[in-house]
Amino acid sequence: MRAERILRFSRVVADLARAEGFYRAALGFSTISQGPAQVAMLGAGDADEVVMRLGRQEVAFVRFALPGRAAPMESRSDDAWFQHLAIVVSDMDAAYARLRDHDGWTPITEARPQTLPPENGGVRAFKFRDPDSHPLELIWFPPGQGRAVWHGARSASPFLGIDHSALSVGCRVSSLRFYGDLGFTVRARSLNHGPAQARLDAVRAARLRIVSLRPDARDSAGLELLRYSPPGRSMNAAVADLVTDWVTLAVSDSAPRMRSATRDPDGHRLVLVPHRTCPA
Repeated sequence: MRAERILRFSRVVADLARAEGFYRAALGFSTISQGPAQVAMLGAGDADEVVMRLGRQEVAFVRFALPGRAAPMESRSDDAWFQHLAIVVSDMDAAYARLRDHDGWTPITEARPQTLPPENGGVRAFKFRDPDSHPLELIWFPPGQGRAVWHGARSASPFLGIDHSALSVGCRVSSLRFYGDLGFTVRARSLNHGPAQARLDAVRAARLRIVSLRPDARDSAGLELLRYSPPGRSMNAAVADLVTDWVTLAVSDSAPRMRSATRDPDGHRLVLVPHRTCPA
């Protein structure tokens, strides 16, 4: 079984209309479909979803018929259930100004967008939470950093697309083995620490090791594994239905011809879809 591409990211929400309205108005997403969600492989009940797109990436907002528990209060970037979406912007000041014009979000990053030092790529970034407390990141890549697709990309808004989803992990070795077996390859590694990183994550005195992973498709979004030292709370400390995202992967034709679900070593959920059955 080999991951071909990330098809979409899914987030459980309490109110579909609220989520759709926020992502459209504040972040430039557009709605492409809505209706029943295919979630049987997760062992959950009936659900409805709204699928939205930014650039070439999709996010599905899912509301279960029987609502689950809300997100844990005071979640932090180093908690094991942390999973954010990184939205690439062409102009950080314009993107941040548009976000500030809308209600419903809460900041993670202290004060304002942060610029990381040159040894960490010199990117500008700002982290915050959506109305359901799911974490998001706005990220701007300077020339020579990030994937080439983001440089020269044109959009009517400063929001270009989703570069990756970042997952907090407990053991990089176990996580790399798991995702390596799924066909992901390592594209970059870094060690981030210092005042700018502490303000970005609102986690003091943390050292953050990042491993960037990509599936086969060159135009696919990727994953980032985040290993904080010292680590935060474990997944067992507060598993909440509304905070748990999942990633849908298109996998090689040798896989069984049906959707299936699995979890990585830290409990992050993945849905696997045979490549030949993927929508065009």
